[in-house]
Order: sequence, then structure tokens, then C-alpha cells
Amino acid sequence: MQHVFGHRVSTAALYSRCRIYGSLARDPVCARYECRGLATAPAAAVKETPNLVQTVAHLIAKDMSDAEQLRHVRAVRDRLEHDGILKISLRFADDTSQYLKNLVLSLHRHHGHGLPITHSASQGWFWDVKPSRSGTTFQTQNHQARSETMASFPWHTDCSYEPCPPRFFALHVLHPDGYGGGTLSVMNVKRLGQLLSVNARDALSRPDYRIRIPTEFIKQPEQRHIVGSILAGLHPSQSQSPIVRFRGELVTPLNEAAATALAELKRLLRELETQPASTLHLAATEMPRNSIILLDNRRWLHARDAVKDPARHLRRVRWDAVPFQAC
Repeated sequence: MQHVFGHRVSTAALYSRCRIYGSLARDPVCARYECRGLATAPAAAVKETPNLVQTVAHLIAKDMSDAEQLRHVRAVRDRLEHDGILKISLRFADDTSQYLKNLVLSLHRHHGHGLPITHSASQGWFWDVKPSRSGTTFQTQNHQARSETMASFPWHTDCSYEPCPPRFFALHVLHPDGYGGGTLSVMNVKRLGQLLSVNARDALSRPDYRIRIPTEFIKQPEQRHIVGSILAGLHPSQSQSPIVRFRGELVTPLNEAAATALAELKRLLRELETQPASTLHLAATEMPRNSIILLDNRRWLHARDAVKDPARHLRRVRWDAVPFQAC
């Protein structure tokens, strides 16, 4: 046991899986929403369609104590296990993200999730995703992260440069983009895996890629990159969904087969991003102030278009880091 923020938490716990899709659908604290472009509507009458990305589970947190209520925490765990994506709406003000901190601690305590990882050598569990207004003040000294700009951010997973990437991350909306920018897009990896050729899946599953660590996220001064695979968790001939780690500008293929496979992956990403069966676009209207989106970082890629509001502010936490090849 150790103490974190005044809580006693276990450093090791067995991770359990629970298939409760039917029972959770009857749970009044959980509702399903269908995303059609930039609109959401109750999806009680929506027919489930294999391989289509249509719905996001939606939980309501009525007060701060929900983050430590076993039923609420179990619902979060189960949605992450089943769907890998969940939206939570807070019915209370929480500018310090205390609910999110307590929720992650509860997932650790009761369901074996690993504790949050630090973002860099100088930055702890939480990272403020917001433009640097001065252009000179950054969370890592003298180094500006992509998330600290107003530029678009293409398809990626978080911490692809870590030997043990976090399985999950969450974004807490503190100030949405008031001018229609900063739309969060998410893409399920399953369809991507189905469309990749067998040769590409085989090459992407081999440790033939050098992945550069962004300067702002270096934790050990002597380590500037890792070498590993882009895909894991499957045999190239199988139809199951792979898991992925990817951020295009950080990846260098180490041989011709790896380069060909990487080019195929990037082409498919461009094709799938316009298909509603594969991609959801969550604008500020779906993610207002005090919304939280939680994602399985191995089963979903995410992207962001250009930020238009310099006051846009999200807070991020990443947790449950495990070796990529062991997933």
C-alpha cells in the first residue's frame, strides 16, 4: 500500500473483466447516445450494426462523491472494457478535476487499474491542454507541446513513445472552444485492422520502427527514442482487432517493408476519417464545460482540428501503463 493524495491505494491488483452490456443498458445512471455528425440523440431505437462506430455511452455524475461510489465506478470500468469509450457529464463545478482524480484512484483501488503516469520529468499526473497565450510559457520548460498550440493534431494515440503506454486517458473540458474549433475526433481501431493487408499487419506488428520521444516529454535525458512495433495483440492472419500505438511524425521505419506498411496505414487513416461508420466527431456542443471523455488508448485513435478559441482548456490524465507487446 502507498499514500497518494491522502488516499491509501494498492500498488498491485488483479485486473478483472466483466461482460455486463445487457445489465448496464438497464442501469438508469447510464444512457446511450447516438452521434450523427455534430448532433446527439437518445439511441434507444438505434439498431446495433457490427463494426460501426455509432454510439458513446453517457454517465451522469451528480456530485463529487460519485467518484468513490462502487456502482458508479463499476459502470465506468465496464464501459471502458466493453466499448473503450465513455462520456461523463458532471452536474457540479470542478475546476480542479478532483472528481477525475478520485475516479482514477477508485479504478485503481477496486478494479486493478494502474495509477496515472507522469507526463514528463517536470510535470505530474495532470496536463493542461490549452494554447500557450504568451508563446513562451510552457508546462515543460523551454519546450512547447503540440497540445499547447492552436494547430490541428492528426490521428494518434497518447504516449506511443513509451515502452509501456497507458491503456486509458481522459480529457476534462474546463472551457470548450467557443468559436467552433478544437473538435475531438475518434476512430475505432477494429475497422482499421480489418482493412489493412495481411502483409501490412505483419510488418506493423514487427519491432521495425524507431519512435522518437518528443522533447517536452523526455523523462530520462539519455533516452530520445524507442524501437518497437505499431500494432500488437494479434497474429497477422487473424481477424480480431489489433491494438495500436501511433503518432505519425514520430515514427521512422527501419526497412522497406516497414515503410510500405506505414504508408498503407496512413492512407487508410485518410480514407476512414470521412466515413461515419468508422469515425466520430465530438464538437463543443457534445462536449460542453464539465464534460469528461475517457478512451481506451489502444483501441481508439484520436485527432483534433485547429483550435479557434485561445481560451479553450482541457485537462488530461493518463493511467494504467502496461508493456505494449504484453497487451
